[in-house]
Amino acid sequence: MRIIDLMGRRSPFLSLEFFPPKEKEAWPKFFSTAEKLAALDPLFVSVTYGAGGGTQGNTLDIVARLKQDLGLEPMAHLTCVGATEAVILDFLERLRASGIHNVLALRGDAPKDQPGFTFENQPFRHASDLASLIRKHHPDMGVAVTAYPEPHVEAPSIADELRWAKHKLESGGDFAITQLFFDNRLYVDFVERLRAMGVDKPVLPGVLPILSLKSAKFILSLCGASIPGKFLAALEKAFDQGGDEAVYRVGLDFAKNQARELLEKGAPGVHLYTLNRAEPCLEIGESLGLA
Repeated sequence: MRIIDLMGRRSPFLSLEFFPPKEKEAWPKFFSTAEKLAALDPLFVSVTYGAGGGTQGNTLDIVARLKQDLGLEPMAHLTCVGATEAVILDFLERLRASGIHNVLALRGDAPKDQPGFTFENQPFRHASDLASLIRKHHPDMGVAVTAYPEPHVEAPSIADELRWAKHKLESGGDFAITQLFFDNRLYVDFVERLRAMGVDKPVLPGVLPILSLKSAKFILSLCGASIPGKFLAALEKAFDQGGDEAVYRVGLDFAKNQARELLEKGAPGVHLYTLNRAEPCLEIGESLGLA
């Protein structure tokens, strides 16, 4: 079933993002975590490509098992990197044959092992190209796109981000999921400005619980999101006083408060970046009364 149709039946809700391991030896642990998180009754779960550049075949196997074995509603990530129309259409057909009817259309990051890579030379240069293709060939399929309340590292301004978000949604996206952020005012302002541009499709905020100082700095270095000064100071103070165990509590409490406030401000739900960790996500769900 399309996720946008499920949204019309339940609000607020939780959804989850998984980062499945590439190596199949690690899959049992991954599926054990997913089974625990099924207790949250997420509206849907999104599945990235396997860590370290896992193949679409791995993605297909994983989303099929999440659907068939755990009864979850999966959404497969799909990127422009190395994509051709034939490859994309074949993957979509295999998804449908497995009962998967939702895709997150992404541009993706340039491969690090290809120094001369440029999206200008790719058949699909933007996520909007994927969204348009899916809508053309599979009009009954659910399509999500991404949005950035803080400018993407390659974007010149938030105005540019707003234009791209509008374009992706108009190209075929049913709804948008945001990149992680830590200041809810960014989300509220982003949605208000989209509405002023005539966009009324749902924008689902992405929330990442900070579980250690090292992982926080690594993740932020990748995506370019900023941490409010007071929150960062609290994390560093916690680390000085009690190490990552104390950071875990501060970060989790912040995530719970952030998610609660987002729902109070009208977000349709909260999309948790799980980092494949069950316990913090279960605690967030329980704190919201959604578990």
